[in-house]
Amino acid sequence: MKVCGPKYALCGLIVSAWGIVQLLLMGIFFFARSVALIEDISFGEEILDTPDKFYFAADRGYTQNAYNCWIAACIYVLTFLFSGHQFYVNSRTSLSV
Repeated sequence: MKVCGPKYALCGLIVSAWGIVQLLLMGIFFFARSVALIEDISFGEEILDTPDKFYFAADRGYTQNAYNCWIAACIYVLTFLFSGHQFYVNSRTSLSV
């Protein structure tokens, strides 16, 4: 079933491929506790008065952000598959006409 045109499907393929690569790499860097990403960690409303509390909250934040990136990458995989299917359907129907 054709839902979108060939240009839209190709655009979806390109954006999804880039999203997968970027989010997988960001997830890896979050999982590796990259210091450059500390500004993206949410500490919430906690009082971080000791170093142990800060390190625990930072570790939890890095792990949560890594999982969030990987979940978003999986959603982009679904978008990639849908766009690929639409691209295939559009190229197939244009050949048979």
